[in-house]
Amino acid sequence: MQLLRKIAFPFSLVYALIVLIRNFLYDIKVFPSSTFDTRTICVGNLSVGGTGKTPMIELLIDLLSPKYKIAVLSRGYRRKSKGFVLANPNSTAEEIGDEPLQLARKFQDVNVAVDADRRSGIRKLERQIGPDVILLDDAFQHRKVQPDSSILLTAYDELYTRDWYLPTGNLRDSKNQAKRADLIIVTKCPENLSEQQLKKIAEEIDPQPEQQLLFCSLAYADSLKGYQEGVRLEELNGTKFSLVTGIARPEPLVTFLRSKGLDFEHLGYPDHHFFTAAEIQNLADKSHIITTEKDYMRLEGQLDNASYLSVRHRFLKDGEQSLLKRLTAL
Repeated sequence: MQLLRKIAFPFSLVYALIVLIRNFLYDIKVFPSSTFDTRTICVGNLSVGGTGKTPMIELLIDLLSPKYKIAVLSRGYRRKSKGFVLANPNSTAEEIGDEPLQLARKFQDVNVAVDADRRSGIRKLERQIGPDVILLDDAFQHRKVQPDSSILLTAYDELYTRDWYLPTGNLRDSKNQAKRADLIIVTKCPENLSEQQLKKIAEEIDPQPEQQLLFCSLAYADSLKGYQEGVRLEELNGTKFSLVTGIARPEPLVTFLRSKGLDFEHLGYPDHHFFTAAEIQNLADKSHIITTEKDYMRLEGQLDNASYLSVRHRFLKDGEQSLLKRLTAL
């Protein structure tokens, strides 16, 4: 795989040139960006997948929904429908995508919609719902919309500052576009980062004076949901199970479960993978499946032996209060 990425280096140079020209044309207003009356908050990254965008959207909903009427707009990656779709109690992952379905199931008072055309999606949400705030999921590189505030995520062990353009690296946008973010959040940090380590990362990212840099780690639930509802992880000691993941970076979850001394096989699939009938049959023959909440959205109704482990962001220091204060001030 690494060899193929090195061979693809000339293609990454072409990709980089296209990205730089595109951003330049937006910067000088040749390509227009639209603004809207409704407050919009963008959550995204410069790389492909694996920074924890959906848990961050969930955290923003928790922080903002007590005071504001919230709607979420996503592309609905790998869904099988087209155009604008507003989630309802009967929505499926095939119709709106696994991550939007996860949000719609978890936050039933929040309107979740999908539309590849973000401008059209915002207008339809404004007409049909009239929200106070629209959270734009995975839209940092979608420059047809000029959000009121932007949150850029980057993973601790894969900082965008150390990356390169696709297909040699994982960058889908230029590093210098980090300047458009109001907040930069380093996700998936070890909980015990020292002040010296935090300072070193801050020096590497080098945020602008008006930008705020925050750090957070992943906090996994201590009990399961789904088939083995309420079963605590320590109760699985001595029981072998199958971990099924179809996410960009399953390593943190694998490491977390290994740290608990649990015995399992890991069956990894591509991100947002829709399981074939043969794959479902193979999984159905397993004694017990544990998966991620996102994967469960695609497996639910097809397996009766699957449970999932939810995850959330836990900010280091007083980061959560800083985030809320910053968002309400912007």
